Amino acid sequence: MPVFIDNASLSRDFRVIPSFASPLPRLPDDATVGGENNGPDIERYDVVVVGAGPSGLFLTLLLARYGLQDDRLLCVDSKPGTLKSGQADGLQPRTLEVLHSLGLAEEVLREGCQLWEVAFWNPSSTGGIEKTSYVPDIAVPAMFPHEFTIHQGRIERILSDDLSRYSKRDVEYSSRTTLVSIDEGGDPQYPVIVEVERIDSEVKGDPPAGFASSKRRIRAKHVVGADGAHSIVRRSMELDLVGESKDHIWGVVDLVVETDFPDIRRRCAIHSDEGSVMIIPRERITSGDYLTRLYVQVNTEGPADEIGGADATDMTTISSEAREKAKERRSKITYESILKQAQLVLRPYEIKLKNGASIDWWAAYQIGQRMTERFLTEDSKHMPRVFICGDACHTHSPKAGQGMNVSMMDSYNLSWKLAYHLQSLTAGSPKNGNSSIELLNSYEHERREIARGLIDFDTKFSSMFSGHIGVNGEEEGLTHEQFLDVFSAGNGFTSGCGIEYPASDLTLKNARVRVNPVTGTDYLAGTLRPGRRLLSVRVIRHADGNPRELQDDFSSNGRFKILLLASTDLLNPKGPSAKAIQAIARAIDRYPTGIVQLVVLHTLPNTHDISWRDLPPELRQYAEMRFHSAWPGEAPAGKARVRNGLYEAEDAYGIYGVDRERGAVCVVRPDGYVGVVAAMDDVTEIARYLERWLRQRGEL
Repeated sequence: MPVFIDNASLSRDFRVIPSFASPLPRLPDDATVGGENNGPDIERYDVVVVGAGPSGLFLTLLLARYGLQDDRLLCVDSKPGTLKSGQADGLQPRTLEVLHSLGLAEEVLREGCQLWEVAFWNPSSTGGIEKTSYVPDIAVPAMFPHEFTIHQGRIERILSDDLSRYSKRDVEYSSRTTLVSIDEGGDPQYPVIVEVERIDSEVKGDPPAGFASSKRRIRAKHVVGADGAHSIVRRSMELDLVGESKDHIWGVVDLVVETDFPDIRRRCAIHSDEGSVMIIPRERITSGDYLTRLYVQVNTEGPADEIGGADATDMTTISSEAREKAKERRSKITYESILKQAQLVLRPYEIKLKNGASIDWWAAYQIGQRMTERFLTEDSKHMPRVFICGDACHTHSPKAGQGMNVSMMDSYNLSWKLAYHLQSLTAGSPKNGNSSIELLNSYEHERREIARGLIDFDTKFSSMFSGHIGVNGEEEGLTHEQFLDVFSAGNGFTSGCGIEYPASDLTLKNARVRVNPVTGTDYLAGTLRPGRRLLSVRVIRHADGNPRELQDDFSSNGRFKILLLASTDLLNPKGPSAKAIQAIARAIDRYPTGIVQLVVLHTLPNTHDISWRDLPPELRQYAEMRFHSAWPGEAPAGKARVRNGLYEAEDAYGIYGVDRERGAVCVVRPDGYVGVVAAMDDVTEIARYLERWLRQRGEL
């Protein structure tokens, strides 16, 4: 009887466990290696992240995936653990796209509550309220064309679980940061000092008098403050939140309801003679019931401060008299009063807490919009050393569903820039750091513009939501149509899909191209434009006929991608497409292996008849599994006309505004935003862009 002998190598063990993100390569430099001098008296890290909410956790996770190990990366938070109740609950389409690109969206997609429609209710001529209209919750093209609601603590747990795969230490909870300062004289390589004290996990707030806590001093190359509206990092750097608060007071409550209101499972904007309410459907909980969040306008007045459990401003700037008034007002606001006000607004419909259920969470807040002028602090050599992100640098009302999303996208923008700097991947000598300085500065340049847009939109939206719409649709200068216009016009911004970064060397809107290969200006619909995200389209992979989202080739792995939309002469070995692919292959070889990746689309018909021998050899070498058909209607064998074209390729060229006869090429940054666009016969512009930012092999 023949004997079967297993000759498999030990590496097979790695094929049966979940895959890990491939870290960015770390090139040699002359700087001290992070963590090499760590000991009982001193700790040194490349990055210390203060705060482990969604923004801080996301940044820590991304840096860990990009290659910063525990001896180079530390995240501390004063909380005893991840959030258990309350706070943010909404994820916008762009945030879901990013989580999907990291392989972290499955649980949200499976268990989150999808919001597809928004119902508008206004005062009725017969009393009470009546339905006015339905509109799409998301009205822009997106891979996920709807919002999700899911507990912020669950998002934190998803991020924390993935972080544990890359970090043995994870987050250091119950560790409170007391001071951040820059001291270049003590250690120029690690000039930022972070003072941290350990507090007992059972102690909430300040430890009682005489409580023993372990204090330590840490040095870092960079510190990121993701520690919320009361940020100690921001205050240590003497950066002020500037803005104003309105007189509108709102309560928010999460609960399981009993109601006859017909749209309780839709997002609702409700105006009545009694005030305003926003309804946000939430996910199903372990009891099998579905949560509902109510934002309720509360009829009270007072100074701008923190009421209940929501941050509106920095409490250190509030006078003692204002604090006493706030304390008095807090005692008058309860979840019962919030629910009672909601019942008045929703009449003639009834709503109450379900029998046997309890309030999940509640708070009250005063609407305010604030932001800092600077998002970073530099050392004497102009190297950015301390960054702030999320609520530490911008605060606003929660009703537009932006807080967690904008904060996480701050981290997404900053993470790859920090990683490229710390892994010595930026152009030029590691000693001069010029490209690194400009790359790190671009975080503030880009995200500050987004924060300003957020503040402007939230100011208008919140003021109009808190206004009054009369029976005839008009009163006190506010009509339903005006409110709807503001909501619809802001859809691109609130979804995250219409974000556009300003012009810079990283976002070349005015590149030195001979001919602009893109026509059209419908950028929200997908037309290629530097500073805009690359819209995902459905394509058919050439190698195996796999219908897939193009975004799957633009995963958040920290790499630059070159997207080449080949012209119709792709099979001509001397045509523009073949020459462009050859030139791009030479450009890719100038950089560390894998740091630049190639993705190619084509519109050739009858792809089953096309052999690899018919194509430029560099195409298979550099993009074998990233070469796709974008011929409209192309589908795997036997799958055409299945479920309304579910498996058919979309017209990517038409969506991107590119002529099939001429093609185009663009660079997509590691965060999925287009950096530069050039014609097929002008790939030198692509090469110049990469040379501007990436360190070449010859510089090693």
